[in-house]
Formats: sequence, C-alpha cells, structure tokens
Amino acid sequence: MAHTDRPRRSVLYMPGSNARALAKGRTLPADGLILDLEDACAPDKKDEARAMIATALAEGGYGRRELLIRINGLDTSWGEDDIRDLADAGAHGLLLPKVESAATVTKAEKMMAAAGAPENMAIWCMIETPLGVLRAEEIAKSSRSIGGFVMGTSDLAKDLRAQHTPDRVPFLTSLGLCVLVARAYGLAVLDGVYLDLEDDEGFAAACRQGMELGFDGKTLIHPKTIATANHVFGPSDLDVEESRAVIAAFETAQAAGQAVVVLNGRLVENLHVENARRILRLAEMVAEMEADVGAPQK
Repeated sequence: MAHTDRPRRSVLYMPGSNARALAKGRTLPADGLILDLEDACAPDKKDEARAMIATALAEGGYGRRELLIRINGLDTSWGEDDIRDLADAGAHGLLLPKVESAATVTKAEKMMAAAGAPENMAIWCMIETPLGVLRAEEIAKSSRSIGGFVMGTSDLAKDLRAQHTPDRVPFLTSLGLCVLVARAYGLAVLDGVYLDLEDDEGFAAACRQGMELGFDGKTLIHPKTIATANHVFGPSDLDVEESRAVIAAFETAQAAGQAVVVLNGRLVENLHVENARRILRLAEMVAEMEADVGAPQK
C-alpha cells in the first residue's frame, strides 16, 4: 500500500480533550492533524477525549487534511479502548506510540480489524526509543498497512541522554536511519517537534535540516509554526520552474535521438526527471490543499 502520495509539510498535534482546538483544526493551513489521546490528555480525560474526537470526525469539515489519531500505548489501560472506539471513526490512520517491534504493529492490526477499521486505514508508528530506531526496518516491513514513521525526538533525547543542540548532531544517526528505512519501504516519514516556540529562527533552521535529510514534513505543537513548515517543505516557485525545465530538456533530447542531455551546464539523467516529476506532483497537490483551506468546509 502506497502512503507517500500527499503533502505532509506540516502535521499539527491537537489535544483530543480540547473541543475548541479540534474545531480550530478545520480552519488551519496544516497538511495534517494528529488528534492526540496520549501525551496531550490527562489520565482522567481519556474517555472524554475519545468521545470528543469521535464527535469531531463525525461532524467532518476537515477537507483534504490527513487525520491521524495518536492512541495510548497498547500496554496501557486505554489503548485497547482507543482502537475499539475509534478504528472506524473516519480518521486516515492510527498513530501508535513508542513502537519497538513488529509484534506491536501486528497486535494493533488485529485489534483494528476486530473493531471494524476500513481496509485502507493506515498504521503509523512513533519511533522514539533507541530500540525503536534499531528495529525500524523490522517495523517498516511488518505490515502493508504501515503508512509512515513519526520521530519522537523528545523521548529519544531522554533515553539517549542526549542534548537538544541547534545542529541536532546527537540525533543525526537516528534520524538518518529512519529516513533510510522509510524510503527503502515506500513510507512517509515526519520529523520530530521543535520545543522552543519563541525561537523562530531555530525552528526554521530545524525545518531546513529536516528537509535536507529527506523528511516529508515536520510535526508541530503550535499553529504559529505551520506557515514556516509549509514554506520550507513545500516546492518553491524556483523548484517548479527548474523541474519543468529539466523535463522539457530531457524530452526534447529524447525526441532528437540525443544520448546526452545537458541543461545549464549540468548533466540531466532519468533520475533527475523522476525527481522533477515528483516535485511537480507535490506542487500540484499543495496548490489543491491551499485552495481547499480557503473553501467552505463540508
């Protein structure tokens, strides 16, 4: 199952126990929302949050945004109820916290089937522990329902006893390995959150680094960061212009029977054309997403 064919520049965590936030999510220009039953919900609010999310999804109005529900761990007293009550509520996928093995995915998949989840509902995995990183490939190939990875860099920092540095060097091995596995298995992969909401420059730099590492987008904890993530992870006008030029030059050369294609002094090969077409597809989907944000929601 392919899960990489949509924009995921910005994916915002929304507390499941906050009805106002769930409603606001319908108006925000984020590509995706994570309706959170885990960290953002106090233990005595779990049942209430579950009901709020079910109601919000039933009411609809989220347009083209991708909707994930982060459930509680299957080793808690809430995880099974989360799946039972929300597997068929209308989200695109369930996000499992602290996944460390294929067994967790298999268990969730069976529970989802029993709860009536649609066949195309994805399972997303938080990779946020050293063991999760080391077993990323095992997790990626555990089910065709796997949609992608979400990096949990806060928990990972705690377990690694690593520091949150501006250049994120302590995380590069983990981040790079998870991107490598995701690309090898055709999965989406989202970078972890940035914790300092007052550091706009640092956030932008983290987004640029994530984009350069190959992430599809950034998970966010505040709406104020959506615009920057969308800008950094989305194709620029120059990207689109250059992609069209690459495709045109390649097609012109092929039609003329030329074996070598050079554009602006650089060799153009089929791999460059494939990437150019990917960028144009992404730009088209982004334009549709942005048009949808301004349209009345049904």
